Order: sequence, then C-alpha cells, then structure tokens
Amino acid sequence: MIRTVDWTEEGVVMLDQRKLPREELYPVFKTHEEVAQAIRQMVVRGAPAIGVAAAFGIALGVRNSKAASLEVLDRDFDSISSVICASRPTAINLFWAADQMKECYTRLRVSGVSRADIPGGLIEKAKALREADIAANRRMGMFGAELIQSEARILTHCNAGELATAGYGTALGVVYAAAEQGKNVSVYADETRPFLQGARLTAWELQRNGIPLTLITDNMAGHFMKAGRIDYVIVGADRIAANGDAANKIGTYGLAVLAREHRIPFFVVAPVSTLDLSLKDGDQIPIEERSGEEVTHLNGVAVAPAGVRVANPAFDVTPHRFISAIITDRGVAREPFVESLAVLIDRG
Repeated sequence: MIRTVDWTEEGVVMLDQRKLPREELYPVFKTHEEVAQAIRQMVVRGAPAIGVAAAFGIALGVRNSKAASLEVLDRDFDSISSVICASRPTAINLFWAADQMKECYTRLRVSGVSRADIPGGLIEKAKALREADIAANRRMGMFGAELIQSEARILTHCNAGELATAGYGTALGVVYAAAEQGKNVSVYADETRPFLQGARLTAWELQRNGIPLTLITDNMAGHFMKAGRIDYVIVGADRIAANGDAANKIGTYGLAVLAREHRIPFFVVAPVSTLDLSLKDGDQIPIEERSGEEVTHLNGVAVAPAGVRVANPAFDVTPHRFISAIITDRGVAREPFVESLAVLIDRG
C-alpha cells in the first residue's frame, strides 16, 4: 500500500505528488507551517489525505511549541490550527480533521495530563485518524463493489485512490474491491486538466496495482459514452451538501451531465467526513481558485500566450439530480439525499 502521509520523529512524511510519475520522493516536513504549505502547493491532495495531513500538521505544531504553560499552549494550538485550516478552502475533511484534533486537545486538557504529555496524545490521535481513513475506504470499496457488475468498464476523473487518501482509496477503492472479488473491471481515466491528476496519478497508481486502464483526454469522455464503452462513472468528492450536491475536481459536473444523457450510473464515493450537512446545497460550497499558471504552463513550459487572462476554479459542483448514489463508509445513500445522508450521519 502506498504511504501517502505518515508520521516520523523528524516530522510529517508525504509522497510528493507533484513529482509523479517521474519521481517517487518522500520529503519530510518539520513544522506545521511547512505542512500547510505542502497542502497548499498540492504536495498532498485528495480530501481524505488532506485531512490526515492536517491532523499530523497540528500534532507536529503542538510538539514543536515552546509554550511553558498550558494557557500559552492553548493559544498556540489555536494559532497552529488556523494556519493549517487556511491552506485550502474546499475540502471539508481538512476542517473535520482540525475539529477532531481540537476535541482531542480539549479532552487531554480537562483530563489533567501534564503539559509534556499533550503532544504525544495528539500524535496518537492523528495516527488513529489515519488508520480510520484506511478502514473507512475499505468499507466504501465493499459497499461500492456490490453495485458493480463483472467486466465493468469504469470512467473516473481526477485521482480518488490510494494517493488521495491514507490508503486504498474512495472511487478507486470500489475498483480495487471489485477486482479483489474477481470481477475483471477496467478503467478509463480522464487526464484531468489542468493539474493532470488522472494522467500523472491515477494511471501510475492503477498500473502499479495491476488494474487494466485506458488513459483518455477529458474531452473524449462523451465519445466513449456514446460508443457504449463506459458502464459506470465513479468519482470522489471534496464536500457534499445536505441535499447531495457534490463538489469534486473541475470537469466532474460535465461528466455527470453526459452520464445522464447516456443513461450511465454516476456514483460519488466519499466518507461521511466529507458530508457537510450545515450547507443546504452546493451553491454554498466554497470553490478554490488556483493560479492561472497551472493552465498556461505544463511542467514549466508555456502553452498559452503571455498575459492571457485565465480562470482556474479547482472544483465544480454536481447537482444531486445527476447522482445515482453516494457511497459512504456507512452505506449507500440514494434520493432523497436530504433524508438518506442524514440517516447515515445518525448511524455514527
């Protein structure tokens, strides 16, 4: 299994996903500011992996704190969390993980443990969140594989596999689980412009795991659907509103519309930590706008005229009416999502 994010005594280790598939590098980030910068610069990406990285970053910041008293450490904790939470706005898992770490910190404080014992407690909590993510991904894979027929051809967008999580994956976790059941599935992977997560990451990961795949450009998806070569579209999500509207990598919405036109099931796979029931619908989901250079350049080489105006939203929102099912670690939700998602939350 790929170790996307891990803890060492030196700091937080992450697989640098900007370098794949050319290089497999595991730099160590020694401060919480460095972890926040790594999240911002997409060294690590994918909502669940960002959440785990955030938890480790907070634990690292508290371990590095010079605060002599618990009162000063309280202020440091809030400052560290603020730095981590400011790194990226759309993936709710980041804020969920920060809340989990805050709850852990508060429990440690009221339990009367010493100042010296608090960092160790937070480190153990972050490690537990990492293991819980892997277990959740395997449950999602199991639930999702039940919906997949043998010999299925699955279209996926961006990367929602081991690289986007602590291990196993969300959307690709369904693929892996189906393959483990002997269903002989294969994947069409969209390249996913502009950051090429499909071409660089999904293709690398699927090849590494022995899953048959075909890499296509984003604008080929409709052609292959019309030709009858796609049986399912399966994607991840970075935030899901109460009504089932789902934010995922830019381009997902278009695939959902195409899937509806061609009567192809469209599945969203995400843990319950990705649900944000405080938001009525997807219009309230914040959409990150990234640097225009990601669009105008490829590997540092300009592919557009200098000075051209660029729009680069990192995500779009797929309305719930285009989603056949939302597969979570607590089960499968279907319309009406307002009711079924609330039921899954209550199961926790």
